[in-house]
Formats: sequence, C-alpha cells, structure tokens
Amino acid sequence: MKSRKIWIGRWIVGVALAHTLFGLVVGAKVLADVYARGIYNTVDANPMTGLVVWFLLFGAPLALLGMAVTTLERQDHFPGARSLGVGALLLTVTGVVLMPVSGFWLAFPPAIGLMRR
Repeated sequence: MKSRKIWIGRWIVGVALAHTLFGLVVGAKVLADVYARGIYNTVDANPMTGLVVWFLLFGAPLALLGMAVTTLERQDHFPGARSLGVGALLLTVTGVVLMPVSGFWLAFPPAIGLMRR
C-alpha cells in the first residue's frame, strides 16, 4: 500500500485557527462591547457586531470539518472526496470573486487536494 500524506484536514484546521485568531484580534473592540453588555442577546442590529460574531462562529465548523477530513484521509478509501473537493472549489471561487482581498485563497489547496484524492 502506498503511503499518503495527510495534510488536507490539517490545512483546514490551520485555516480555522487563523480565521478565529484574526477575528479575535480585529474584532477585539466589538467583543469587548459584547462582554460589557453581558453577552446574552448582544448581537443586535449593529452590523459590525453580527459580522464579528459570525466570523468567529465560522471557525468552529471549519475546524470540525478539518478534523473529519483528517480522519477520512487516514482511510485507504475516501468516499466522497472528489465531490467534497468540487463543492469546496465552487465555494472558494465564489468567495474569491465576491471578496478577492480575503482569506478565501487559502481554500484552493485543500479543495484541489480533495479533488485529486
């Protein structure tokens, strides 16, 4: 059996961590305000509050996806890798077109890696 490098899921987890850390740093003032207001029910009509909270919340499912992909990468057979890669590629292209100055570019390597799997 040929040994495969396990990197796709780890890459995704790394992006999730960077995404979360970036959100914590850039959104520090907004998060301080959320904390000062008691956290509960503080995501209101202020678009910046919603933006920062959703930005941070996205990191968790992205990390979970990365952990699941890492587990699947360890298997000899990875059913669905190609379709997952195509979906990730379509999402990535959409993100890059809508927001070219963003971290969406970091999703190209795992998307392509999944398609080649």
